Amino acid sequence: MAAPVDSPDAGAGAATDSAPGTGAAPGPALFVAMYHSVGDPTDDPYRVTVSPERLDRQLHWLRRRGLRGVSMADLLAARARGAGHGLVGLTFDDGYADFVTEALPVLRRHDCGATLFVLPGRLGGDNAWDPLGPRKRLLTAEGVRQAAAESVEIGSHGLTHVDLTKADDATLTSETEGSRTVLAELTGTAPAGFCYPYGTLDARAVEAVRAAGYSYGCAIDPGPLGGPHALPRVHIGQNDTGVRLFLKYRLHRLRRRAVQEPR
Repeated sequence: MAAPVDSPDAGAGAATDSAPGTGAAPGPALFVAMYHSVGDPTDDPYRVTVSPERLDRQLHWLRRRGLRGVSMADLLAARARGAGHGLVGLTFDDGYADFVTEALPVLRRHDCGATLFVLPGRLGGDNAWDPLGPRKRLLTAEGVRQAAAESVEIGSHGLTHVDLTKADDATLTSETEGSRTVLAELTGTAPAGFCYPYGTLDARAVEAVRAAGYSYGCAIDPGPLGGPHALPRVHIGQNDTGVRLFLKYRLHRLRRRAVQEPR
């Protein structure tokens, strides 16, 4: 998951809205939804699980408003072409096994794409980093390949889910560069995106992600660390009904606009 106890209202940051690697003028704020597990949310101390039914209603809400969820790669490519209107990013952290069985059918029903951030050092394991549990199975190598075969963008969430701001140099390299190498071998394609475990980042972690060859990085609230390797996202949970989604969507765009205004 992206943070030990995620705040449902986290997500506003200081990243620029121009497309990574381009000189394009900033456009409307990117809206990137951050999901984790899709399943039974009854025992969910970290608020990282949405039911398939809730996800279905949330995606239906987007589609009714002329919005479509896409992968980060597609979102950023469209923005670079000046064609990102009506697109929102859908990201799923940690690589839970329920992504293939529960989330993917709902995404297909609504003709939505997504980015799945996985942990290649924990394939087939569980979310051992969550001390309160419950234990959730992670995708195996075959499950990751299955998701990739369904046109889901595969990104790295690090090798083993450690806080990069507390990692020594060797660990930082293995979590960024090492995980990218493993995923390239696993899927046949080097991942373009990285997602910071727990949502924590600093200038050193951002530079390591950039140096490892990723074209973008996803955070939660990157604060002053803006740019394509520190993109903010909005946590979406089980309690997010249509009204809450509307408020998060509008407030995120207003907050991001305020960040860009001249001081």
